[in-house]
This record gives sequence, structure tokens and C-alpha cells, in this order.
Amino acid sequence: MIRPRAASAALVGIGATPFTKDSGRSELALAAEAVRAAVADAGLVPGDVDGLVTFTMDTSPEIAVAQAAGLGELTFFSRVHYGGGAACATVLQAALAVASGTAEVVVCYRAFNERSGRRFGAGVRQREPSAEGVALGWMLPAGLLTPASWAALAARRYLHVHGLEADVFGHVAVTARRYAATNPAAYFHGRPITLADHAASRWIAEPLRLLDCCQETDGGQALVVTTPERARDLRHPPALVRAAAQGAGRGQEQMTGFHRGEAARPPETAVVARQLWQRSGLRPADVDVAVLYDHFTPYVLMQLEEFGFCGPGEGGEFVAAGALPLNTHGGQLGEAYLHGMNGIAEAVRQLRGTSPNQVPGAAHALVTAGAGVPTSGLILGADG
Repeated sequence: MIRPRAASAALVGIGATPFTKDSGRSELALAAEAVRAAVADAGLVPGDVDGLVTFTMDTSPEIAVAQAAGLGELTFFSRVHYGGGAACATVLQAALAVASGTAEVVVCYRAFNERSGRRFGAGVRQREPSAEGVALGWMLPAGLLTPASWAALAARRYLHVHGLEADVFGHVAVTARRYAATNPAAYFHGRPITLADHAASRWIAEPLRLLDCCQETDGGQALVVTTPERARDLRHPPALVRAAAQGAGRGQEQMTGFHRGEAARPPETAVVARQLWQRSGLRPADVDVAVLYDHFTPYVLMQLEEFGFCGPGEGGEFVAAGALPLNTHGGQLGEAYLHGMNGIAEAVRQLRGTSPNQVPGAAHALVTAGAGVPTSGLILGADG
């Protein structure tokens, strides 16, 4: 039996708003509600929190959230770049803060009205001058205007390299919706799909169909991180941070890196995988449940392959076989699109033993953030 390395931080609280298509509230209100819920779940009070971490894309400043949620003094506050790639990195930054003594209780949060407000899938809008905007200038004249169109190029290359058809992506969508159907918090609760449903859904950007694309969601999610020592005195069994990592490949771009090597493989995922396995001392066979960022179904297959759960081009068969519990909350395809933060919450539930789709005896969970962009990942473990 492999003995994982000691942890220097733990997740002790999770909180979320309802996941809707029209919240009717400000993004600040959503963030504050999620933060308060996470703190209460941990058995703490707002005054215990002395750190906050969020995304650069979040519209609610840390000090505004602190005021709205009734927090006290802050000794640490920070933000992480690159959209969904930031999800697990918020926990990494929180873990670094508590391990160094910079803060003792740090809350990571993300909240947005992504359906009723700014819809990411609506395409590129006018942007302020930036290096990222210049990079997009090479793609937009060719009609690559949306995340789905960028992902479609990588997906087409994946199918070509491995001699596959687009129906292989359906296994990811069907698996996510099967778990969502039995998760009361999921938007698609009670609504599973079949491979035939996937194949019948309309094209968005070939070879991606509607059911290959994640939802648009209004909502918020928050996570509480503290030291393992304090965690053991709190309300729930802690989810220990066995390893955390960020990664960017050479020549990295944001989902438009079509000239940096093999487009059918996300090199940033390989950077994260290498670090997680090395730092944790674990291997794919030690993972009991995986929560892989599913903004688009092809990237789930690519991540499985880069992490070593199966060989190149074998991700679809691996998912179909059900050998590894995958996105047991329903993922962003089935539960909600919260930039991956709800996936971290599901990993915590699995290690607590409270998931609606509980994996018996789950001791280690792998969580990933957005693929195709500079990304991050976590390996969480049960205590003891």
C-alpha cells in the first residue's frame, strides 16, 4: 500500500448558492452567500476568516466580499488568472498561505451570472488592448470566435490522430448526465440521456454537438482551507491537500494554441499531472474518484490519457467501461458550470462520504481545472 505524503492544508467547508439560469441577484450577493455557507459548513464564524482567493475574472473584489459576508481583518487576498484553469489553483494559493502562516482560514470563491449576464459562449466581444487580445487577432478573422470553435479544432485533430468518430465523445456526456440525474443539486437532476440523445443533438461547431458543451449557469461556490491541525477540530472530516499544482506548456495560449505541438494533447495537463503524481507519491491506480474539468467532452478524454489512466486514444473506451467513477456530481455538463469550483466541492463530499453518488470507501480524489488553458490540479485525500 502506498503511503501518501503528509499534507500541509485541508479543505474543511463547502458552500454554494442554488444553480440557476437566472439568479435575479448581483454577483456580489451570490459570492457572499456562498462564502457564508462554506464558513458555516466548516463550523466556523465569519470572523475566523483571514484570507480570500478568487479568479481574476470574478467581478466581486475580495474586500467587497469580506464586507458583504461579515468577515473581519484580512491578512491574505489573491487572484488567479486564466478562467477555468484557475479553479484548483485557488486552493493551491490558499494552501500556500496557511502552510506559511500568512493566514489561518482562507476562503476560495467564484460567483457569476454566466447565463443571465455575460455569456462566455456568446463569443468574443470588444476587449481592452492586451497580449491575449493580440493573440486572438490571429484566430478571429478565420471565424474562430467562441470557446466551442477553439475546442472543435483540437477535437477534430484528436479524432483524426486516433481514427475515431465523434460519437466517442458521447460516453462523457452520458456519464455526466447519469450522475446528475441522481444529484438533487444538479440542474439536470432527473434527466439522464442516452448515446442516441447525444448523437441527435445539434451541431455547435463540428465535431462538437450541443451535448458536448457545458452549461451556462448563474451561481456561486466557496471552499474553506485551513491547517490540518485546526481542521481536525472542526465539524466535518477534512479533505487533506495531498498535492496541488499549476501548469502551462511551452508556447501556451488560451485554447488557441494550435501551433505548439500535437493539438490532440493538452501539454499543460501533462505538466500538472507530472507534479501531482510526484508530490503526492500516488499513481492513477490509487485514485478512487476523478473530477475532471468538462467544459467540452473531448478534453475529458485527453485528460484521462495525459494523467495515465489509459493510453492515447483510449479515453472513450475507458469512460464507457466505467472503471473509474468520473464527475460523480454530474460535472459542468450536468450539475452546473461554476468554472470548476463545484467539482472541488464534490471531491470533498466524496472524501467525507456525503456525495449523492457516493463511491464506497473513497480515500483519494483527483480534481482538475480547465484544459486548453494554463491550468491546475489537486489530489485530495481522506484523513487517516
